[in-house]
Amino acid sequence: MYYGWVILAIGFVTIVAGYACRNTFSVFYPAIVDEFGWGRGNTALIFSINLFVYGVVAPFAGGLIDRFKPRRILAVGALITGVGIALCSLATEKWQFYLLYGVVASIGLSVAGWAPVVAIVTNWFVRRRALSMGILGAGFGSSLVSAIVAQHLISAFGWRTAYVFIGVFAAVVICPLVILFIRGRPEDKGLHADGLTAEETQEHAAAAETNALHTEWTRTEWTLGRATRTHQFWLLFAMAFVVLGLVEQIAITHQVYFYRDAGYSAMTAAGFYGIFGVCFVIGNLCGSFSDRLGRERYFIPASLVAAGAGLLLFGITDTSQPWLPVAFGVVFGLSLGSAPCVFYATVGDLFHGKHYGRIVGMMVMGFAMGGTLSPWLAGYLYDTTGSYQSTFVLLIAGMLVTAALMWFVAPRKLNPIRH
Repeated sequence: MYYGWVILAIGFVTIVAGYACRNTFSVFYPAIVDEFGWGRGNTALIFSINLFVYGVVAPFAGGLIDRFKPRRILAVGALITGVGIALCSLATEKWQFYLLYGVVASIGLSVAGWAPVVAIVTNWFVRRRALSMGILGAGFGSSLVSAIVAQHLISAFGWRTAYVFIGVFAAVVICPLVILFIRGRPEDKGLHADGLTAEETQEHAAAAETNALHTEWTRTEWTLGRATRTHQFWLLFAMAFVVLGLVEQIAITHQVYFYRDAGYSAMTAAGFYGIFGVCFVIGNLCGSFSDRLGRERYFIPASLVAAGAGLLLFGITDTSQPWLPVAFGVVFGLSLGSAPCVFYATVGDLFHGKHYGRIVGMMVMGFAMGGTLSPWLAGYLYDTTGSYQSTFVLLIAGMLVTAALMWFVAPRKLNPIRH
C-alpha cells in the first residue's frame, strides 16, 4: 500500500481532533452567553480573535513544515491546542477567554492545523490532489459533527468539563500518531508522489514538458514572492477571505443560535447543525470530482447552489416547518462543503513547490481575516437589528462573489487537469 494513504489518514484524524476544539464553539457560545450575560457581539469576539491569531501564525506555521521535521511541529501544536482549550474551563472573564481560546489555542491549532497538514499531504498526491483535499476537508466537516457530542457533554456535565474533555482528547489523540507515522515527503520513505515508480514519474514529467500548456507557468519555481506578483494569487486570497472566512465561519458560529432563536431546543438545534456537518463532509468528498471535471466546472455551479440554499433561511421563523433547517443543512452543507476541497486543490495546482507551505499559509491568513470579521459582524448585526436577516444576505452575496472570482482565476488556462 502506498504510504501516502497513511499520511492522509493521519492528516484526517489530526484535522478532526484539532478543529473539534474550534468548531464546537457554536454550542459553547450560547452556554457562555447564558452564564455570564454578555452580548453576542462581544462573546463572538472570542472566536474572531481565535481566527485572527490563527491566520497571522499560519504562514509561519506553513514555513516551519518547509524547514523542520513535520511530526515534531504537529505534535507541539497539538499539545498547545489541547492545553489552551482545557484551561478555558477555568475562565471567568472575557479577557481570559480572549487569551486562552483566542490566542493560546489558536497558535497551537495553526501550528498543527490546516496549512501544515495540507502542505504535507500535497507533497504525496498530485493526480489525486482534489481527492486528498476532499478527505482532509471531510475531516474538517467531521469536526462540525462533534458539536453534537459537545452539546451532550455540556448538557450532562456543564461547559467547563466539556472543554477539559475536548482539549485533553485532542492532545492525546494527535501527538502519538504524528510522532510515529508522519513523514514530510515521499522521498523520506524512498517513494515518489502518487505511488509511482521512478520510471513512471519521469514519463509524466516528460509528457508535461511536451505539452504547450505545461511550460511557462508550471516550470516556474514558485516562491511566496513570485506568487504574490500574480493576480491569480490575490484572487485566490480574496476567495479564501469570502467563502472560507465570511460565509463558512458565519455558518459555523451562528447557525445553532439562529435555530434556537426560531424556537428549537438546544439539542434539536445542535442536531440540525450536525446534519449540516455531515453534508459538509460529503460535499468535501464530492469535490474530488473536480479532478476529472476541472476546478471551475465543479466549483462555480456548487457556489450558485449554495447561494440558492441561503434563501431557505428567510423561511425559518418558527418551529412549524422543521424540514426547512434540514433542507438548508443538506443543500448548503453539500455545496459549501466542496469549496475548501476544490479551493486548496486549485492553490496546489497553480503554486505547488518547495515553498508551498508559506503560500498555502497565506491563503489560510486570507481565510482568517474574513473569519475574524464575520463572527463578530453577525453578532453585531443581530445585537443592533434583532435578527439575522442581513446576515443571510451577506451569505448569499458571498457565494455569488466567490463563483465570479473562480471564473477569473481560470486554473483551466494555466494548469489543466491531467488524467
